[in-house]
Amino acid sequence: MTQQPSHQNLVSLTGRVSGPPEQRTLPSGDEIVTFRLVVRRDPPRAGARARSRQTVDTIECVAWTSRLRRTVSRLEDGATVAVTGCLRRRFSRAAGGGQSWYAVELASCSAVAAAQ
Repeated sequence: MTQQPSHQNLVSLTGRVSGPPEQRTLPSGDEIVTFRLVVRRDPPRAGARARSRQTVDTIECVAWTSRLRRTVSRLEDGATVAVTGCLRRRFSRAAGGGQSWYAVELASCSAVAAAQ
C-alpha cells in the first residue's frame, strides 16, 4: 500500500492594510469583513531575469468568524499586520460574465509593532 502525500493549504503573510476594512452581508445571510493586504515581493534572485517590474502584491483577506470580524473591523489604513489562513478561489457572476479571484480566508490576524 502506498502512502498518500500530505497536502496543506496554509498561508502566512505580513503586510500593510490598504484602505478601510469593508463589512458585507452575503446573499446567504453570512456576514464577512474584507480588507486588502499589500505585501512586498522578494527581489529577483541573482542571475534571474525579472519577469515583472511589480514590487508588491495586493491580496484580499476575508474574516468569517465573529471574533475575526471584530478584530479586522478595527484595522486602520496603513497598519502592518500578520495574517494566517487558507488560500481560496472565489467565483461570482456579473452582467459581463463570470469572474474569479483568490482570497485568504483568515484563521488569525494580529497587529505588528512598527520598527523603531
